[in-house]
Amino acid sequence: MNGKLSDAEIETRLRSLTGWTRDGIAIKKTFVLKGFVEAVEFIRRIVPIAQELDHHPDARIFAYKRVEISISTHSAGALTAKDFDLADKIDAVAS
Repeated sequence: MNGKLSDAEIETRLRSLTGWTRDGIAIKKTFVLKGFVEAVEFIRRIVPIAQELDHHPDARIFAYKRVEISISTHSAGALTAKDFDLADKIDAVAS
């Protein structure tokens, strides 16, 4: 299921996630870790999941312990179910 989601579908899917917000054609969340090493390790743990799903988020570390993840299906130019599936898996890594 890689089709574009409607605004209503996006809002429904967002309600099932904690802390994720819509930012245009992407969903975003900032994770706060204990420090820089933990932030890097968090991203490292996301890599195999992204590879397995063949869906790669944008990630940045800022303020040494904050990791911002942004997910969008660039090939569709929109949000798809694939984005929300990845967000759910990233949340599982964070918990």
